[in-house]
Amino acid sequence: MGLAILFGLFFLALLAGAPVAFAVGLAAVATFLYEGLPLFVAFQRILSGISVFSLLAIPFFIFAGELMLHGGISARLVRLASAAVGRMRGGLGIVNVSSSMLFGGISGSAVADTSALGSLLIPVMKEKGYDADYAVNVTVTSSVAGVVIPPSHNMILYAVAAGGGISVTQLFMAGIIPGILMCLTLAIAAYIVAVKRGYKGEAFPGWSVLFISFAAALPGLMTAVIIVGGVLSGILTVTESGAFGAIYAIVVTSLVYRELRWASFKAAVLQSVRTTALVMILVGCASAFSYLLALYNVPQLLTDALMAVSDKPLVIFLMLNIILLVLGMIMDMAALILICTPIFLPVAMQFGMDPIQFGIIMMMNLGLGLCTPPVGACLFVGCVIGKIKIEKAVRTIWPFYLALFVALMLVTYVPAVSLTLPRLFQ
Repeated sequence: MGLAILFGLFFLALLAGAPVAFAVGLAAVATFLYEGLPLFVAFQRILSGISVFSLLAIPFFIFAGELMLHGGISARLVRLASAAVGRMRGGLGIVNVSSSMLFGGISGSAVADTSALGSLLIPVMKEKGYDADYAVNVTVTSSVAGVVIPPSHNMILYAVAAGGGISVTQLFMAGIIPGILMCLTLAIAAYIVAVKRGYKGEAFPGWSVLFISFAAALPGLMTAVIIVGGVLSGILTVTESGAFGAIYAIVVTSLVYRELRWASFKAAVLQSVRTTALVMILVGCASAFSYLLALYNVPQLLTDALMAVSDKPLVIFLMLNIILLVLGMIMDMAALILICTPIFLPVAMQFGMDPIQFGIIMMMNLGLGLCTPPVGACLFVGCVIGKIKIEKAVRTIWPFYLALFVALMLVTYVPAVSLTLPRLFQ
């Protein structure tokens, strides 16, 4: 009965239009009352959930990403990608994917990627004769790289939700190859669709232009080097690297590129505060929610249910992927990480999956959910920028979904894809 109250109130609150954080908190508090547990225990769980040092890195990563969005980084990355790969068939589609790979490694946000690069590339692609649905689909699906390629604040949320013992540094390293693999499969899909539709490539501007574009983009690219390199080298903690990255982003965008205006700076600060506040409330409420999941032994119940279908790890992993994909279509990514990790991680580990590998699989699954209706934030943003209806984009997006699914299956069934780098630097 307690479990029915927990999940029943949660979904009822969502249907009533309550924010996810409040829906989680309401369901948890009501279940605590039903069980006769003191309310101070619930609030202790909420406070302990946000009293985690590594969470301090999240506002720094978010702020750095917002500064990159407003400070002229994206335009220079697009010029670099265009000079490097624009001459291929459907060149601007490949440029779009390449730019997302570069920008995702700086901003760590799929929505910021879609907004920044989409505003630059979608109108240009339409002017060059590319169909609007193709431009939107490439932009939206390639933005998923932002949640897999480090730095990613969602990986920090996963490490916290897993209950400790998982290194954020190893998660960062584990995301590099899968992120590149996703972009490669998307580039192949973009090329095939471009050839089928008869899109042409751009003229190669010359090696001198390529070198100049690289030099112009290098200060922005160094943001990712500082954040990720500082963590991987052991010189900086995740929190310290986030702080240095934010400071460096201010210096680059205001003094080097000189495109960060006071109004843009205030907008970046305001959006960072809003996002951070939402994430922290969600983390605290999800901590109380997770306590009740453990109390009701939900992971074991799920394991038993899955084993009733099959006891083969290959089948279990496929079912976990399908469940996460479906959930990603209807809920926000951060909320799902905090709610689903305590449920699904023990199941995956019981069948022999490394928690680092499962973390990357979760990022990829839920990232794909950002591109799918009805709650696909990236899809909504891309369609608004491209000025097309969501239904039109979804009708032709399946080759890109297929490309991401191929990458997901490789990461799921070939552990070396995500675990090679963490093991090399362990």
